[in-house]
Amino acid sequence: MSASAIFFLDQKGKVLISRNYRGDVPMSVVDKFCEMLANEDVVSRSPIVIDEGVTYVYITHNNLFLLAITKRNANAMLILCFLYRVVEVFEDYFNQLEEESIR
Repeated sequence: MSASAIFFLDQKGKVLISRNYRGDVPMSVVDKFCEMLANEDVVSRSPIVIDEGVTYVYITHNNLFLLAITKRNANAMLILCFLYRVVEVFEDYFNQLEEESIR
C-alpha cells in the first residue's frame, strides 16, 4: 500500500492512534484535515480530498475517522479497501470498533 501515514481520530479530531510509515508527511497534516472537514458541509463531503499535494483518504465508522494520507500518486480505491479491511480486523478483535475500545 502506498499510504504515508494512518490515523484513527475521534469526532473532535483528536488522534487516538497514528502510524507514520514513510515520514514524508508531517504529523500536523491532521490539523489541516480537521480544518477542511469543519469548513465543508456534511452532505458534500468526499472520502478523498487533495490539498497542496497531499491526498487525504478517510472513512467514518462509529464516530471514528480512519484517515490515510499520502503524497504519492496512490490508488485511492486500494487505500479505501484497506481502511475498510482494518475496520473488519479491529471489529473481529474488539467485537465492536468504537472510541472506547481503542483507548
